[in-house]
Amino acid sequence: MVEPVLPATARTLLARTARVQRDSRAPSLVAGVVRDGGLAWSAGRGDVDEPHTDVQYRLGSISKTVTAVVVMRLRDEGRLGLDDPLEQHLPGTPLGDRTIGQLLAHLAGATSESPGGWWERVPGGSLADLQLTDTDVVLGAARRFHYSNLGFGLLGELVARHRRRPWEDVVRDEVLGPLGMTRTTPRPSGRAAQGCAVHPWADVVLPEPEHDAGVMAAAGQLWATLADLARFGAFLLGDTGDVLAPATQEEMTVPAGVDPSVPGWSAYGLGLQVLRVDGHTLVGHGGSMPGFLAGVFVDRVEQLGAVSLANTTSGLEPLVPGLLSDVRSAEPRVVEAWTPSTPPVPLEVLGVWFWGPAPHVLRAQPGGLLHLGPLPGRAGRASRFTAREDGTWVGLDGYYAGETLRIAPDHLDLATFVFTRTPYDPDAPVPGGVDERGWQG
Repeated sequence: MVEPVLPATARTLLARTARVQRDSRAPSLVAGVVRDGGLAWSAGRGDVDEPHTDVQYRLGSISKTVTAVVVMRLRDEGRLGLDDPLEQHLPGTPLGDRTIGQLLAHLAGATSESPGGWWERVPGGSLADLQLTDTDVVLGAARRFHYSNLGFGLLGELVARHRRRPWEDVVRDEVLGPLGMTRTTPRPSGRAAQGCAVHPWADVVLPEPEHDAGVMAAAGQLWATLADLARFGAFLLGDTGDVLAPATQEEMTVPAGVDPSVPGWSAYGLGLQVLRVDGHTLVGHGGSMPGFLAGVFVDRVEQLGAVSLANTTSGLEPLVPGLLSDVRSAEPRVVEAWTPSTPPVPLEVLGVWFWGPAPHVLRAQPGGLLHLGPLPGRAGRASRFTAREDGTWVGLDGYYAGETLRIAPDHLDLATFVFTRTPYDPDAPVPGGVDERGWQG
């Protein structure tokens, strides 16, 4: 059951939303807070019909996350691998040597937009109509992050060919329908806001066109209501139903090419934006199309999300992070009580281990995990590890992500590094050996 926010919190959220709508001059703006699986608060400002939760707005690039979910479903079914070259599944494009994972993370070096007219404002056609050439590849593979709408258009075509149905039918049947997002559609249906551009120097508006983007639909076609977008926020918070395995969703949230241990950063996972804001990691996506701006971001640690939809082309002040901050401040989450649990390894294995002369601590963590990191106050590499069936452990994050940890009675073996119970223990298999003269004054 969704617990509404407190009246004082609701006043704070409404004040922020009203100020953003006024100062940004958005013709209409709807916003909400997601908690306990649904909307804990919502409001509509400006020219918006009631109920404001049931008016469609265009989602823009949030459509990319929906596309990515279907791609990950195909991966989980064994129909493709993230390291597969695109050519294996969608032959005949100049990006054939780039991998599916690179396309999902905007690391494939594809041009930011599709060739031809401005795809967001003119009707689109088929993949063949794009007539892609080598000029649509602007960077080397995995050289740097480069946001690409074209890349997600190609992923949408990949989905359609694997399922042998149009992209919009696949996302409806495999994602939107199972999540109960019945008011999310590829074209406006029922009560929908008119997309608008607001003049920069006067308080007048100009209607923006609406069209079918064709093969580029997977990059930004979908329309949704606030209630449906809130349901997608609950999905991102872990209420995945039968749409996606929780482990796969977690995989999508891992930033590509960014060290998430630093205080502030912005990154991209697999079809998801991942941001570090005020000490909190936010996962979700923003969206923009001519006439519309949208956002859905969640704090998976705090189990809190926020959503916003507006019918304006540009200039909207950041709203979602502010709503999240307001709720965290006014209604801090009461965490689960600590209870004792059996560690995943014998107690004598835990404690201080030395990498050379540097002390590290191996700790047990909830969920059967281990954490190896420097003593508090000391710099060094840290990672969490989960058990494998063969008795080894694999790194989940940090420097040792993907690396294998082997635990022996007198040492830890990790990515060629040997950790010992005393600094450079001469009885342990320290690489390079230990000087027989030992420590000297």
